[in-house]
Amino acid sequence: MTSAAALRAQLVAKLTDEGTLTDPAWRAAAARVPRELFVAGYFAEVPGSNPTSYRPVQPDSPGWLESVYADETLVTQLDGRIDAGAAGTGPVTGAPSSSSTLPSLVLRMWHQLGVEDGHRVLEVGTGTGYSTALGAARLGSEQVVSIEVDPGVATRAATAIKAAGYHPTLVVGDGLDGYPDGAPFDRLIATCAVRFVPMPWLYQVAPGGRILVTLTGWSFRFALALLTVTEPGRAHGRFLPGYTSFMVARPHDRPPRQSLWLMPGDERPTRIDPALISDWTGGWVAQLAAPSAEQMGSGSHQILSDVATGSQARTAPDPEGGWTVVQHGPLRLWDQVEEAVERWQAVGSPHQEGFGITITEHGQRVWIGHPDGPGWRLPI
Repeated sequence: MTSAAALRAQLVAKLTDEGTLTDPAWRAAAARVPRELFVAGYFAEVPGSNPTSYRPVQPDSPGWLESVYADETLVTQLDGRIDAGAAGTGPVTGAPSSSSTLPSLVLRMWHQLGVEDGHRVLEVGTGTGYSTALGAARLGSEQVVSIEVDPGVATRAATAIKAAGYHPTLVVGDGLDGYPDGAPFDRLIATCAVRFVPMPWLYQVAPGGRILVTLTGWSFRFALALLTVTEPGRAHGRFLPGYTSFMVARPHDRPPRQSLWLMPGDERPTRIDPALISDWTGGWVAQLAAPSAEQMGSGSHQILSDVATGSQARTAPDPEGGWTVVQHGPLRLWDQVEEAVERWQAVGSPHQEGFGITITEHGQRVWIGHPDGPGWRLPI
């Protein structure tokens, strides 16, 4: 069997060849940190299962070490309570609630954060601790603070980080509150997604410092933003190229879905092809317009359901051509989405890297092109 050290060297070589690892300091950190210490077990999806079920894979399972060093995300917890290392052998069901993110994404984000020697970093979301250990290997343990909301996850991460030989400051608590006792920080990196940027972060990162965070909504469309803090409570930034998604911070997560009943409503033709909101950026634009709505369906058949108000919209092809929409409730969800998509199309339908964000004490606004361009306020 190939050794962990050999597999780690192969992964580092692969990420270097692909252009992920461009900084020699991060390449050295990736070569030193043993990912196997941070994956006591993981859940493999059972193909074709409905509802989705998972098979626990333990360290003594064939292929476990090779999976650890594949460039893949490994689910390590379900429903905030079922941990892969203690889940037995039979299939289990649940929603993923913690994971070891694929190494290429972890290292790409550390690169994008732009850390330098001497920087102090707050990491929100310790998770398995692998990213935390990479930060400690690169900057020194004394420069890294990591906060985790789940006590069980935090305990397992602390054990693994210590076993790897690192000793950063580890905190159990709500990362959305940051860590005022350690402020100010030069950088903040979030390994969970949020609906809006928590204001405590904007006071705990020093002016000129950077925040790297994934924004989302209740349709679970994601966009990675790099912000610069301009003064306490204020920041501006741009969204980055590529496709990044993370589990949502628990306080920002969508309420549990109730049974969905399609209600009668007002019908009219649509001005846009509903399939546009199945596109990565098109769906993101739709979510900006209706941030508390959940999107379901595909292609021409889309359903939007607002969990806060009970409002609904559903689309379908029109036999005579085009598409129709039926809307119900106090929010005209499709009107909002349709207008937003048309504004996006009017400026050339750019990918998310054409978007930016401005944060002040008056709110948080995502815009296209420049700060005065078409935009939407995030729900706070």
